[in-house]
Amino acid sequence: MPLERPPTLDPVAARRWASLPLTKLPTRSRSEVSPWLHEEVARRMESRLEYIRLQPKSWVCWNPIRSGLNVLDLLQKRYPKAKGHLTAARRGEVEWVQSGDRAAWWKPANWLSPKLKTTGLENSNMDMVWANMLLHQAADPQALLAEWHHVLTVDGFLMFSCLGPDTLKELRTVYAQQGWPMPSHEFTDMHDWGDMLVHAGFAEPVMDMEKITLTYVNSEKLLEDLRALGRNFHVSRFDALRGKVWLKQLHLALLSLAREDQEGQLALTFEVVYGHALKPQARVKVTSQSEIDLSDMRQMLRNPQKKSNQV
Repeated sequence: MPLERPPTLDPVAARRWASLPLTKLPTRSRSEVSPWLHEEVARRMESRLEYIRLQPKSWVCWNPIRSGLNVLDLLQKRYPKAKGHLTAARRGEVEWVQSGDRAAWWKPANWLSPKLKTTGLENSNMDMVWANMLLHQAADPQALLAEWHHVLTVDGFLMFSCLGPDTLKELRTVYAQQGWPMPSHEFTDMHDWGDMLVHAGFAEPVMDMEKITLTYVNSEKLLEDLRALGRNFHVSRFDALRGKVWLKQLHLALLSLAREDQEGQLALTFEVVYGHALKPQARVKVTSQSEIDLSDMRQMLRNPQKKSNQV
């Protein structure tokens, strides 16, 4: 049985964070709405599509604001004939992304084409699911993988990224030295993600990872970035409000992150895990009494002899 979820992740806190209502967003450049790191990882993941021969006729972007808004333009340029879809857990997010009257910079005619829709996810008809920097904060990652598997058509594929276990290793050391509860839950290894993909029904999973080092001129900017990336879901996190004295101690402790090879700037490591996998034709184990999901039955009837292509 694969790992259900990171053992130190509080699913109640993660679920609450994922469903927080969309607050009023600033009318500024769209590159400043999504976290910078999410946008950068999305750009790198999009470049990996160059090595995938499958050409989707439809795709869906999961939680576009947290996933990274700028990649929507890249996906439409790469697959100009495909129909793009958006879906999000937060109420009002998709409508906000699609609206064209919030600010002058957001003009659908310029970059967000009318092909982006919110419907059609219930019929297992997506050729690609795009999920950037989401899984590591999921309250129930296996359920999310199962949902992605459900909306894909046979031979459709999943593209995802998330944070790996070496993320924030420097910050964890600082917190441990100070005797404070950890600043975040433990992140899942890419090999465990591969096992969960297979358990969810995916085939031919390919996993990869890279480490990105971000440097900061001061602790204020570092903490600002961390707040934009998410929240602390550790089950043993500090469960009350911190005071000004502790905040001052934190800023002083963060000075230990300065590295000589980065000209004295504060440095944080982020391990980014990338993965993609196919949805194969459903197989029924022949017994005296067999059961099969209705959506799988419909796909088998539509594609009785269809063989999976290779990514």
